[in-house]
Amino acid sequence: MFKHTLQSVSRPTAAILILGRRSIPKPTDVLVPVRKQLFSSARNATGTFTEVSSLLEERIHGVRGPPNLAETGHVLSVCDGIVRAHGLRNVQAEELVEFESGVKGMCMNLEAAHVSIVLFGSDRLVKQGEAVWRTGEIVDAPVGPKMLGRVVDALGNPIDGRGPIETTERSRAQLKAPGILPRRSVNQPIQTGLKAIDAMVPIGRGQRELIIGDRQTGKTAIALDTILNQRRWNNSNDESKKLYCVYVAIGQKRSTVAQFVKILEENDALKYSIIVAATASEAAPLQYIAPFSGCAMGEWFRDNGRHAIIIYDDLSKHAVAYRQ
Repeated sequence: MFKHTLQSVSRPTAAILILGRRSIPKPTDVLVPVRKQLFSSARNATGTFTEVSSLLEERIHGVRGPPNLAETGHVLSVCDGIVRAHGLRNVQAEELVEFESGVKGMCMNLEAAHVSIVLFGSDRLVKQGEAVWRTGEIVDAPVGPKMLGRVVDALGNPIDGRGPIETTERSRAQLKAPGILPRRSVNQPIQTGLKAIDAMVPIGRGQRELIIGDRQTGKTAIALDTILNQRRWNNSNDESKKLYCVYVAIGQKRSTVAQFVKILEENDALKYSIIVAATASEAAPLQYIAPFSGCAMGEWFRDNGRHAIIIYDDLSKHAVAYRQ
């Protein structure tokens, strides 16, 4: 009985083992079809190897190394037109930098951990973590006789719709003023056209004069009359009598600047004048740099043996922009 039971138990067990052996193929039976499939696919895809290698080369060459913190940096924070950036170790004071968004700025404070940059545009366009890099250029402005008759912004870019300014000369916006020895004595007056000023308190060439007064008391009107009164001398051929005019509008309304330009055009006075406009709608750094750009344009005439007058209208708004 025991023998019969053992046989009945061993038969199914043997059957299971036999089925298991038959279900597992030999290693050679598996490898040979796989090898044939690989070799056949390789023969059919002879061009894919070159494509893959070319893609790998492109990826390898496209891998960027560590950022050069001496020439570039990234934005840490943005607040009220001031950007704090890390990096830019070789940047200079008052150097022009450019952000990834296209906005430009000027480096003001160079500290050990970061650099403070004032933006020449909207701070909404600059984001935290954005890249910034050096341009190698100190903030400057275009100068020369080609600037006459044009309306430009604080950086010297034309805004009058008359095309680009054809001048290759540029001058730094902030230069050291001449010392005492190179200066000449003030011995030649400026004819403003206002008898009260010309007779009682004459203004000499090389002199500074403050026009102070309350609102709507005629401060801009004095400047406008002075520019218009130079027309008869600027129409002559005597270069020693000509007086070129640079009018810098700081924080003024656009409509006010447009009206000023219209009056100059109607009286044929724009041809010997330069209008630098940093209106109230523009960023505070542009209002801050506008007087320096206008001064650089006027200094070009001085350095070339000509006369120029620069009118800042007005410096109180420039002080407000600087405090921001």
